[in-house]
Amino acid sequence: MASIVRWEPFRDMTTLRDAMDRMFEERFLRPLAPFAPWAQGTMAVDVYETHDSVVVKAPIPGVKAEDIQVSISGDTLTIKAEVKEEHEIKRESYLRRERRFGSSCRSVTLPGGLEAEKAEADYTDGILTLTLPKAEEVKPKTIKVSTK
Repeated sequence: MASIVRWEPFRDMTTLRDAMDRMFEERFLRPLAPFAPWAQGTMAVDVYETHDSVVVKAPIPGVKAEDIQVSISGDTLTIKAEVKEEHEIKRESYLRRERRFGSSCRSVTLPGGLEAEKAEADYTDGILTLTLPKAEEVKPKTIKVSTK
């Protein structure tokens, strides 16, 4: 049996308006994609596991090594970085200014059984690399199977 649907011409106009509002909100109210991690206060990280350790890599361009803080509390790794603004150039003489300044922070939960006191940090070419060695009891062990 066919059903009758009431025609409401303004219903489609309302959904079009909502779509336009979302488009303008996403484009103009949210930060641009290349600057989004700094604008939102977060940074991208890669975490991977090797046989002997867990490695964390975080790209933090434009930051001096002394402006990076790394801390481990329990199984939570926290990386804080701050990009400081240079005060050499007057604002009115800029032709374009796209670099962002401010602080960024990221916390990551790590697997258990790491020796935090033996962690090593290296900051080269804007990439922070943290190497956290595994404790001996959590390292994978292989058992050789023999036949008789």
